[in-house]
Amino acid sequence: MHHMSSTDPEPALAPSALRSCRICPRQCGCDRTAGAPGFCRTDAGLNIAAITVHRGEEPAISGPLGICNVFFGHCNLQCRFCQNHQISGNDRPIPRAGWSLTQAVDAIAAILATGVQRLGFVSPSHLAPQMAAIIQEVRRRGLRPIVVYNSNGYDRVRTLQALEDWVDVYLPDYKYSDARLARALSGAADYPEVAAAALAEMYRQKGNLLHLDDDGLAVRGMIVRHLVLPGAVKNSLNALRFLAGELSPRLTLSLMAQYQPTAAVADLPPFDQPLSAAEYRQVTAELERLGFTNGWLQDMASAGCYNPDFSRPTPFAD
Repeated sequence: MHHMSSTDPEPALAPSALRSCRICPRQCGCDRTAGAPGFCRTDAGLNIAAITVHRGEEPAISGPLGICNVFFGHCNLQCRFCQNHQISGNDRPIPRAGWSLTQAVDAIAAILATGVQRLGFVSPSHLAPQMAAIIQEVRRRGLRPIVVYNSNGYDRVRTLQALEDWVDVYLPDYKYSDARLARALSGAADYPEVAAAALAEMYRQKGNLLHLDDDGLAVRGMIVRHLVLPGAVKNSLNALRFLAGELSPRLTLSLMAQYQPTAAVADLPPFDQPLSAAEYRQVTAELERLGFTNGWLQDMASAGCYNPDFSRPTPFAD
């Protein structure tokens, strides 16, 4: 296999890829260098909404010091229940979006200098060339953080193949096994098969073991997140069966109970309600039956704990 040096992004990650954009599964083909808006309505700039320390990720990702997260703006899914809707909604401008590469890497370097050793990119699926440019500059400065790719799972396999030498830990969602639910809530009826192919590629690259350092922090591998939705237990059961059957029950899973109804789902039962403990128990029972033993189950009381405010310089402050 041909390994590229870190100074040589593959064509799929080069800035020229933005001229006829097929970076994510939407494959709009628009010219983002000319500001032509595709589905995600981002251009060839960095489109960063925030760079901040985040302590609320899984223990193997955040650790005691947190992770330096680059939150990208806009998204190639438009989930009606998104907790980050202030920055992910494609119908609004990205707050504080005018970062230059130097400013972004200065901000990252300052956080890494405090002892944080992980650099996460949140919602990178539509901004992979920008992500590669940031990592390239971080490395050029002699910094070697563990790079975490934190995505919604709606990723293009070809882009992921190009990212193999840039990403240490994949942290994808597997949101839906149900195409109707994917269409209704995220505007992507093809999500189940697109995400299945994306996760299979991540799995090919990293395998089923999450490699940890002496402090119990992830250095290589993948962690799959699944958020249990109210009234959609079957979606979750089938998602877990896919992960166990097509990938491996040795995968590290993060099963989440933190669903919080947003204003956008107020008129859309059953999603206008929080998740019930009984529903979550059904899903955790299936997880155990399938033989998953690695990962985290979220506490039912966590629903109110993960609501950032991106109008603040530190979105996750109490």
